[in-house]
Amino acid sequence: MTDTLRGVIVATALPYREDPSAPAGLAVDYDKFAEHCDWLIGNGCHGVGPNGSLGEYSSLTDAERRKVVQVAVEAVGGRGVVVAGVHGPGWHQAKHWAELAAEDGADGVLCLPPTMYRASESQVVEHYTRVAEAGLPMMIYNNPFDTKVDLVPSLVAEIAQIPQVKAVKEFSGDVRRLFEIREQCDIDVVAGADDVLFELMVDGAVGWFAGFPNVFPAESVRIYNLMRDGQVAEARSLYEKLVALFRWDSRTEFVQAIKLSMDIVGRYGGPCRPPRGALTPEHRAQIEAETKRAVEAVASLAV
Repeated sequence: MTDTLRGVIVATALPYREDPSAPAGLAVDYDKFAEHCDWLIGNGCHGVGPNGSLGEYSSLTDAERRKVVQVAVEAVGGRGVVVAGVHGPGWHQAKHWAELAAEDGADGVLCLPPTMYRASESQVVEHYTRVAEAGLPMMIYNNPFDTKVDLVPSLVAEIAQIPQVKAVKEFSGDVRRLFEIREQCDIDVVAGADDVLFELMVDGAVGWFAGFPNVFPAESVRIYNLMRDGQVAEARSLYEKLVALFRWDSRTEFVQAIKLSMDIVGRYGGPCRPPRGALTPEHRAQIEAETKRAVEAVASLAV
């Protein structure tokens, strides 16, 4: 159970196909999603994370949200882990999704604090205590930008007393927090943003809940493995080639950016459901240029 949530777990992008009868005219393409999960595992990723922010969970119907997890579990087929996003405004909703994830064969859950509500610390602890009753290993998720709740190290330490809580996805961008968290409790720290992976792994992060491995899975796993094995200089050389693109993982348009990069490299990213709209021409041009530079850089290393 301790190692379940370690490694490169990809926050999976979700493909849609046009369907006038579906929400916003876009239906989830479960076949493409299954193929994508299989491709990620085949390229060395340790697991997939459906129904995260990148997976547009908040734009899905309840039936779609559950089926996405079921499809991921079947596609991965035990070759890696499935860590389902169970985010919800209240613990009763998040716990419901965690219970369904357990029923459907997920290996763990990723859980934000209460969404759409600036909860107090005691309410945050209750939130996680209740979700933990579903029984699955849990990665708590610190994203103070979207939730307005900051899981500061002292609060992480309190939540870490819950037996099911095994890891924290750190997305604050403050790499100084890793040591403070580890000084206060025994919990795995997982890089929660692609553009702080190198810095957090230097300091001892043991996982990466990742966005851009949807585009560069093998290269991303190589960076992670090199860092894990102490080959820092070699990891830095590859990371430097990709980090300009990785920075989009920390921007408001990260879903659109990653899907566009997928399209550019020959995968299927496709459109997003509302509220995510089209990229501006300037953003599109920048992402296209940075993706092409990354592709060229990776190709040059393989020569």
